[in-house]
Amino acid sequence: VVHSLVIDGVCSGVGSVLSLLPTIVTMFFFLSILEDTGYIARVAFVMDRLLRKIGLSGRSIVPMLIGFGCSVPAIMATRTLSSERDHKMTILLVPFMSCTAKLPIYTLMISAFFPRKYQALIMVGLYALGIVCGILYALLLKGTKYKGSPVPFVMELPNYRFPSTKSVWQLIIEKAKGFAKKAFTIIFVASLVIWFLQTFDMRLNVAASAEESLLALLGGMFAPLFAPLGFGDWRVSTALITGFTAKESVVSTLTVLLGGDVSLLGTLFTPFTAFVFLVFTLLYTPCVAAVATVKREMGGVKAAAGTVIIQCAIAWIVAFVVHSMGVAVGLV
Repeated sequence: VVHSLVIDGVCSGVGSVLSLLPTIVTMFFFLSILEDTGYIARVAFVMDRLLRKIGLSGRSIVPMLIGFGCSVPAIMATRTLSSERDHKMTILLVPFMSCTAKLPIYTLMISAFFPRKYQALIMVGLYALGIVCGILYALLLKGTKYKGSPVPFVMELPNYRFPSTKSVWQLIIEKAKGFAKKAFTIIFVASLVIWFLQTFDMRLNVAASAEESLLALLGGMFAPLFAPLGFGDWRVSTALITGFTAKESVVSTLTVLLGGDVSLLGTLFTPFTAFVFLVFTLLYTPCVAAVATVKREMGGVKAAAGTVIIQCAIAWIVAFVVHSMGVAVGLV
């Protein structure tokens, strides 16, 4: 049991996430260059006219761009918006921007199921899909709950400048430390919990097989919800549940449940259902930290719970539509 705890629980779970750290660092490297050159402020100016068509001002683009890094600081960045309407509306749109916590999921699934020549296209396509869904949701909000016009756009544009090596390096180090800290706290605890539930049965005896474990019982309760999407296995539903704590936990959970052998992903997905799974993980509820930030910024549990329910519903509906289209054209 101790051997299993260390190897299958800690090393497989945390190690699988840490191995994807270079991808995360690369993303933050390019984001920090854009920010340090003074270009992001100009993006806000350029995007003002387009964002007004969906009911927002150009200032909203900054939190949404930050959302591609992490939803928590992005939601906090909406405090700079002077209009309460723009503030709340932007908060609801930030989760549609694919944060770097989802990159480990994309990297794992895309590298496992798709040829190298299509991998970059699929990755870009996921980001584009999130943006399109965010735009459609913004139009819905504009016509229903958040009617009205955004505030006039006023912003002082900084001068263009060559990015500072020191500031870019400091930002990369800060983000890498934050990611590693999360891996050794939230993901570490999540991996231990998953290992415990997978190892023991209802009587707290060592389970004879994974199907008799507490985890199988828990995952089996939610598996029927995902069966119409093409991935009704209890291990997949369990990974999605743990993803609520931190999106990186989806990777660590699948790795633990597959005994550290990610080549067994083929027993859970086909290339098409893997894509549907990616669509769902792109859009479903943000992590606990982001939900807690929504609660603080929007002033109540009701708003945070509503965000979770709406995101999950949108993710399920879009994934179901994609799956149904695939069935119609014979991809399943």
